[in-house]
Amino acid sequence: MKVKEIMTPNAKAIWLTESLADAAQIMWENDCGVLPIIKDGRKVIGMITDRDICMAAAMRDTNPSHVSVEEVMTRQVYFVNPEDDIDQALQAMQEHKIRRLPVVNTEGELEGVLSMNDVVLNAGDSIGYDKVVKTYQAICQHPVPAAASATAAV
Repeated sequence: MKVKEIMTPNAKAIWLTESLADAAQIMWENDCGVLPIIKDGRKVIGMITDRDICMAAAMRDTNPSHVSVEEVMTRQVYFVNPEDDIDQALQAMQEHKIRRLPVVNTEGELEGVLSMNDVVLNAGDSIGYDKVVKTYQAICQHPVPAAASATAAV
């Protein structure tokens, strides 16, 4: 199965220069928890989640309308292509512990978003339940604190 078969096409995005308040409004109106951040047409340069917005607002003594998404966004973005096999996307989600991947074309422009919701809703014959569970387990696994891993190595 290809990513394009189950991704959310025409996913909402936000321009680099817009504010946290703008991002929250788009998320609220579209019932989504993540927005790709775009510039130069629809080139994805970052991601912002509803959690990012909440944490930034709570930790700054300023109005979210005065904070740009650029100040808060995650700059390390992992992508998939619409033609990629769903197994490649699940592997990326497991490896990077992420629930949502922007789907970009060969020019780096946003085509959609692939989320674990998309995966779960299509689980069954084409995407085995075992793959879905394995992906969620990898995403949800808490990192081992540095002190614990140092003790285990001794």
